[in-house]
Amino acid sequence: MKKRKSLLLSVFSVMLVFLLSGCEMAELVVFNPKGPQAEKILDLINWSLIWIGLIMVVVIALFVYIVWKYRARPDNADYEPPQEKGNHLVEIIWTAIPFIIVVILMVPTVTTLFDLEEVPAGYEDQEPLVIHATSADWKWIFSYPEQNIETINYVNIPVNRPVLFKLTSAGTMQSFWIPALSGQKYTMAKMETELYIVADHEGSYFGRNSNFNGKGFKEMEFEVLAQSSQDFDKWVKEVQEKAPKLTEEMYAEKLKPSHLGRETFSNTHLEWVDHADHHAKEYLNPELYRVHGYPGKTFTDENNDVDNDTENSDHHHGGDHSGH
Repeated sequence: MKKRKSLLLSVFSVMLVFLLSGCEMAELVVFNPKGPQAEKILDLINWSLIWIGLIMVVVIALFVYIVWKYRARPDNADYEPPQEKGNHLVEIIWTAIPFIIVVILMVPTVTTLFDLEEVPAGYEDQEPLVIHATSADWKWIFSYPEQNIETINYVNIPVNRPVLFKLTSAGTMQSFWIPALSGQKYTMAKMETELYIVADHEGSYFGRNSNFNGKGFKEMEFEVLAQSSQDFDKWVKEVQEKAPKLTEEMYAEKLKPSHLGRETFSNTHLEWVDHADHHAKEYLNPELYRVHGYPGKTFTDENNDVDNDTENSDHHHGGDHSGH
C-alpha cells in the first residue's frame, strides 16, 4: 500500500508541474501576436505543443502502466518479462513512431520558415517601407533611406504596411527580435539579412537583442511604435524639419560600447558607411572592452573603484598590457 501511494504521488507531482508550467502562458508576448508573421509562428508553436503534449501523455501513461504491471510483488518475485530482442514488429514500431513524429514537426516548420522570408499574404501589392537596422554595442540604430531619418533605440512604422528590415551589425553579432511581430534574425558585420514584418494593430511593441554576447546585451532594447499612416507621415515630417543632423564624428562616438537613450536625426549614416558592405569602414574600439567593469558598459563617475583596481593591477604588473 505504501509503494502504491508513493507511485501515485510521483505521477501527480509530474502532472502538476506540467500543468503549472503553462499558467503564465497567456502573458507571454509570443502568444499574443500583433502581425501575420507572428501569427504564423504562434500556429507553429501551438502545433508543436499539441504533439509534445500527446507524446508526454503517452510516455507518462506507459511509464505508469509498466511500473505498475512489473512492480515487485510476493506472488511474482521471480517473474521476468519476456525479451523483445528479435521481435521485428516491435522494432519497426519503435523506429517508425519517432520518424513519423519528426516528419509531423518538420514539415510545418520548414513551410513556416519559407513563408517568413516573403511578404505576408495579402500585402504583396504594397510597396514595403525599407528600414536599415544596425546593431552596435549596446544599442540599435535604425535608418530610413527614403525618408532620410535615423533613430536610435526606437523605430516607428505604419500599420497594415509591410516593412522590410535590412539587418547588419557594426561590430559583434547580435539577434534582432520583436516577439509580438516576428521571429528573431541575426545581424552580422559586413553581411545583410532581411526580415519582413507587418503590424496589423497600432501600439507599442518591445524589441531586443536575444543573443547572449556579454552582460550589456540585456539592456540592448528598443521600442517599435506602430502608427496609423497619417501619424507616421506626421512624425516623418516633424523629424525632417526639427531633428538635428548626424555627422560622421558623432556617429563614430555613438558606436563606442555604451548604453544610449532614444535619439533622432534628419539624415542617416548611410551617407558615409553601409556596414553590410564587405569593404565598409570599421568603427571598432577594442581597447574599450578591457578598461571598464565589464565589456560594453561605459562608466562615468561611478567607476572610481574600477579605476583604482585597474591602477593597482597595472602597478603590480609593471603597467605591461601586452597580451592582457
